[in-house]
Amino acid sequence: MSKDSKKKVSIGGQALIEGIMMQGPKGAAMSVRLPSGEIETEELELKKLKDKFKPAGWPLIRGIVNFVESMLFGFKCIEKSAEKAGLDDEEIKEEDMSKLDKWLSDHFGPKMIAVISGIAMVLGLGMSFVLFVYLPTFLVDIADKYLFKDALANIHPLFEGIMRMMIFILYFYLVSLMPDIKRVFMYHGAEHKSIFCFENGLELTVENVKKQSRFHPRCGTSFIFVVLIISIFISSVLVVLFPAIDDQRIVWIAIKLLIIPLTVAFSYEFIKYAGTHDNIFVKILSAPGLMMQRISTKEPTDDIIEVGIAALKAVLPDDSEEQA
Repeated sequence: MSKDSKKKVSIGGQALIEGIMMQGPKGAAMSVRLPSGEIETEELELKKLKDKFKPAGWPLIRGIVNFVESMLFGFKCIEKSAEKAGLDDEEIKEEDMSKLDKWLSDHFGPKMIAVISGIAMVLGLGMSFVLFVYLPTFLVDIADKYLFKDALANIHPLFEGIMRMMIFILYFYLVSLMPDIKRVFMYHGAEHKSIFCFENGLELTVENVKKQSRFHPRCGTSFIFVVLIISIFISSVLVVLFPAIDDQRIVWIAIKLLIIPLTVAFSYEFIKYAGTHDNIFVKILSAPGLMMQRISTKEPTDDIIEVGIAALKAVLPDDSEEQA
């Protein structure tokens, strides 16, 4: 490949448990490092709503649809990678099981993993609401009442947004200290570096991939920060237009939940724009997410890079010069 020929094929991916999922012109595939040390690559069936319902691919609408589809598909891939990596071993010794594990196993049997996953999802959504919706509002209200004597009344959305970012960064940093999560972040880094290697027109080798940056503007981490920034803007506009809503805290929290789809829609369009443009506007909005990737991505080892290369090759078009 010529180094000067920048690839325009749309590639995206996700770090998994001991593996990487990639999406490209040929569909989706995941590569996982098995306990035996071998890399297993599997093509995945990826159904898009826009293929059957054209409006799902329209600007603004496609952002919400893609977000939901990506969440569901990504969750399935993580479950499947955990099974392949040997983390879902059914041969668990009874003496190693806690009382809760035994109760779940006795009552739900083979469905235990699905039940636990469902409970974990509900708890995760609840924790996300408390940490990123309720807590910032609560803290700003307390600070305004006792420290600033209601001086922040007209700029609550700005301070809530800043507080939400601080909580998110702290949460992400604490999670990154867990050994298992750190390894997932190494796969995240390999995903980015492999994509950059292809986009820069280089041959997909371990040495070439190692030279690439692990910070990518189309990353989900950048997307989250763009969502936070745009939510601050939308919330501020609403407070300016309808000042009374900021005084009704329950109503205000409900409104912030209702505008999430709109925020996601605008954020998705920006991420797509940022992936193909490099101007001062893009750099400013992308900067927080790119800095956050210093936490959410880690430099991968050679064996992890090999998994990224295998997943990427599985979704590339047969004609390397094909444009998509």
